[in-house]
Amino acid sequence: GKSTVTTLLTRYLARSYPDSNFGVLDIDICGPSQPRLMGALGENVHQSGSGWSPVGIDDNVCLMSIGFLLGSVDDAIIWRGPKKNGMIRQFLSEVDWGNLDLLLLDTPPGTSDEHLSVVSYLKDDSAPDSVHAIIVTTPQ
Repeated sequence: GKSTVTTLLTRYLARSYPDSNFGVLDIDICGPSQPRLMGALGENVHQSGSGWSPVGIDDNVCLMSIGFLLGSVDDAIIWRGPKKNGMIRQFLSEVDWGNLDLLLLDTPPGTSDEHLSVVSYLKDDSAPDSVHAIIVTTPQ
């Protein structure tokens, strides 16, 4: 569903606008699927002086997901709202996204705290500077 839409939309935009830079943020903390869909299973996120470096997918696409921080794709994360929201804020404020033109966010099913929090965070100074965003979600 929505994760596939996020992946296909990102790939379409990246091909259609090769001079633009796109980021994908997988905020489905309990079920991250973007590393698998983007062909990046087994990749690692690295810490640099300017924050976490997202995984490069193509020349103009990078990806950040908690899936890169887990030991195994089978590891389960069972977090409540505040901890999930803290991770989302960290992804928005501590990832070195570089110069993005568009950030696509793959969300968990339904409408939850994560959705409300990410909209709030994108409005304040946590978001990458002057980035436009598309939040891919489904109704509850």
